Amino acid sequence: MVQVMEREQPSQSADAHGGLMDAIYRHQRHFYDATRKYFLLGRDRLIADLDAGQGMTVLEAACGTGRNLIVAARRYPKARFYGFDISTEMLKQACRNVDKAGLSGRIVLAQADATVFDPQALFGVGAFDRIFLSYAVSMIPPWRAAIEEAVRHLTPGGALHVVDFGQQDHLPGWFRAGLIAWLAKFHVEPRADLEPVLEAAAREAGASLAFYSLYRDYARYGVIRR
Repeated sequence: MVQVMEREQPSQSADAHGGLMDAIYRHQRHFYDATRKYFLLGRDRLIADLDAGQGMTVLEAACGTGRNLIVAARRYPKARFYGFDISTEMLKQACRNVDKAGLSGRIVLAQADATVFDPQALFGVGAFDRIFLSYAVSMIPPWRAAIEEAVRHLTPGGALHVVDFGQQDHLPGWFRAGLIAWLAKFHVEPRADLEPVLEAAAREAGASLAFYSLYRDYARYGVIRR
């Protein structure tokens, strides 16, 4: 059985956001992965870029169903993996998926808020060699705080990987309008200023940023390296 660490004391705003996510995904979590693979583009590129070697610690903040952690754990069998989500419903599904994949001994899960978390209290880990956020910042209202918090918990030489929706600058206007309207139904808002926010976080940490527009700007992908 997958190990789930005790939740940190939530704030009122975290409780409200967690409740919203539970309402959205209470039923969707059962078929989430089967549908999202067609439009959450760039996730597997991010995982391929993690380059997590022996003994490295890897955290996914806002891990959802655990899909990315499972793929990453299989790709990097000598690394240690951790994940948390604010949604009780998504965490239930992540636990089931990790157990089914036979990876309960290598992936530790917890319930926490990406904008403020204590990795030592959650996992007994002070900092991580790799942290990633995959299609999460578009669903976190104080998303800038989530990026700053992730950078704060990187080891020296560590890296934060972030992939999310772009602005579809090189796609037809009708496609962009339709996508934005559809995403709004699920409280998803692509962050037009993702690059400058990552730049500011990297500068504050004395780190570097590599930033990419993917698939005609369908997605955007940034890596902060300390």
